Amino acid sequence: MKHKLIITKDGDSIVSSVFEEKEMLQVNVFGLQEENPLGNIYVGKVKNIVANIAAAFVEYEKGKMCYLSLEEVRNPIFLNSKKNEKMVVGDEILVQIAKADVKTKAPVATTGLNFTGKYLVLTHGNNIIGISGKIGDEEERKRLKTLMDAYKHTEYGFIVRTNAAKAEDSVLKEEAEALISLYRETLSYGTHKTPFSVVYRTLPGYLCDIRDSLSEAITEIITDDRKLYEEIASYLGRYQKEDLEKLRFYEDNLLSLSKLYGIEVKLEDALKKKVWLKSGGTIIIEPTEALTVIDVNTGKAISGKRKVQETFFKLNLEAAEEIARQIRLRNLSGIIIVDFIDMEDKSAKEALMRFFEEQLRKDSVKTVLVDMTALNLVEVTRKKVRKPLYEQIREE
Repeated sequence: MKHKLIITKDGDSIVSSVFEEKEMLQVNVFGLQEENPLGNIYVGKVKNIVANIAAAFVEYEKGKMCYLSLEEVRNPIFLNSKKNEKMVVGDEILVQIAKADVKTKAPVATTGLNFTGKYLVLTHGNNIIGISGKIGDEEERKRLKTLMDAYKHTEYGFIVRTNAAKAEDSVLKEEAEALISLYRETLSYGTHKTPFSVVYRTLPGYLCDIRDSLSEAITEIITDDRKLYEEIASYLGRYQKEDLEKLRFYEDNLLSLSKLYGIEVKLEDALKKKVWLKSGGTIIIEPTEALTVIDVNTGKAISGKRKVQETFFKLNLEAAEEIARQIRLRNLSGIIIVDFIDMEDKSAKEALMRFFEEQLRKDSVKTVLVDMTALNLVEVTRKKVRKPLYEQIREE
């Protein structure tokens, strides 16, 4: 399918959305003056160690704490002199924010520093070569593994991203060398800085969306803001020359890009609790602090229908497709519980699960259909990459 990445300004925000024809598939909202620490690397100072939960609390900015699991600390880079790698209060250490803060929870940090490119991720402290599970072709996996084995090092390894499938050797080699150079420069710079310094700052969110989009899916990158156009062109010219030809500047004094694609209306719809299905049924989406609950209701869908079980099955299939779309659109993550309409036929339940799993696989973010419980509740987990859309909007 051909997708367009539309990047527009809306007041003090930048809206980055992926469209297939006129349907919005996913969207992110970023503040113009956004100071998002996700992905940044800091010189942190260990303020507290809590032995019973095997964790340290590290001050990464003045007055701001992050959570660091001691069980996951690998090859930490200390800035103060040490006789061993045992962490103590007062240590100065390089940490990267791996998960953004969620309501009352502090950001999660790691000592396993990652440097992400379009095709590769350099992983400090983990010197294996990993291949994206979404690259299914065995010959292609072997080619990528053989190519990247040459870059394996005692200090770091690489994860080969889905975008790398079918990419030319020269392109992958160029990015690997660029990431190694960035890694070396960051460590050299960082080890001479004082606590709370930012030693590596990740790209603005809308540029991360360009970097992380699947190459073969995105056919156009369109913006109607001249400054954004120049920043995107500069980024592509330096890091993704092969995608520069996809960039287009939209100019129409009568109809803005946002109006053309109905972005404002689609954003409003993506925040509504109730979603209507074409059949007359509804799904209700309720995010909570612990998980997201999605309930499927018959609504008007069974009015006058005689074959009720058959109708339930068709309605559940329609709901499964829409739920998979809404999960991606709203950027829901963590545990998601779906309460489909109960069906008596076991084979219908199995067919529903197979269909739902197919729909979830379309998501570029790792999404797993866990199982159907004894109470006929379906459990889904989705990797957290950014805050859900409702939190992004609320903050902006």
